[in-house]
Amino acid sequence: MQQRITLADIAEQAGVSTATVSRVLNGKSNVAEATRRQVLVALDLLGYERPESLRQTSKGLVGLIVPELTNPIFPLYAQEIEQLLAPSGHTPLLCTQTPGGTSEDEYIEMLVDRGVAGIIFVSGRHSDTGGDVTRYQRLRDRGVPLVTVNGNASTIKVPGFATDDRAAARMAVDHLASLGHTRIGLATGPGRMVPAQRKTAGYEDGMRANLPDQPLRIVETLYTYEGGASAAGRLLEQDCTGIICGSDIMALGVISGVRAAGKHVPQDVSVIGYDDSPLIPMMNPPLTTVRQPVAAICRAAVTTLLSAIAGEHPADTELLFKPDLIVRGSTAPAPHAMVS
Repeated sequence: MQQRITLADIAEQAGVSTATVSRVLNGKSNVAEATRRQVLVALDLLGYERPESLRQTSKGLVGLIVPELTNPIFPLYAQEIEQLLAPSGHTPLLCTQTPGGTSEDEYIEMLVDRGVAGIIFVSGRHSDTGGDVTRYQRLRDRGVPLVTVNGNASTIKVPGFATDDRAAARMAVDHLASLGHTRIGLATGPGRMVPAQRKTAGYEDGMRANLPDQPLRIVETLYTYEGGASAAGRLLEQDCTGIICGSDIMALGVISGVRAAGKHVPQDVSVIGYDDSPLIPMMNPPLTTVRQPVAAICRAAVTTLLSAIAGEHPADTELLFKPDLIVRGSTAPAPHAMVS
């Protein structure tokens, strides 16, 4: 017979008193929101079914369109956005794009048919400089609030939020140059995409500032493990001792490609990723990477969307957020380099 969960069990799990648990369960208002959430998390972890009075009534659906979920940065965005929407009572409707699957336009029509209150686009067609961006204006003409995450083409006029990809690539070059690397390569995504364009610009900035006599070594590929492995071969042919990648998944492929060539990371080749996805610190070696400020970006995007849903008119500008370089074990001084 399953043991009955007591108030003391919930209080111990939440790190609060039994009196606080009782106030939360009875819907009392004299409990801080952070404390209330601690108790609700404890209920969920212990498998306790929430009382009817604690179940939120949805104030409406919010469409969340993301790319495929095999890249762990996108589930991270989805989870963060979902948690931020919950306190407002809005329910996210997750739409995942996969090659050959449901298109962004098809998802938009389905979401509009379901009367969504708004839509959040993560790494969608809004970042494709060669794509048709009129879909976003049509949405606004139909009165559907929307925001984008991860790069807007210059022709799009909607609120956008993204990591400063140009600054990210520049700090990666600076780091490798400080370790004595001179033959530094960039493995990035398709050149028509705004994030790839910005990373390329940042890489060029860094090379001009640190190594003006060195040629640019750039490989455009897919943001995939296979794309990274392919890029590694092409950059190793150019004698690169440092490789900057457009995503952590690409970096995993680059490391595989380096090892397939009989070289070692970081003794022969230093590798830098981008995203700081979950589990990346557990790699062998742990990956030096540029961390996207996911929580800050999602908070700004959700706050802006909710204000638009409430009838306000946010500015049609794109805000860029400062990334952080996280130095771990995949970068080291260049072979035979003397670094002061």
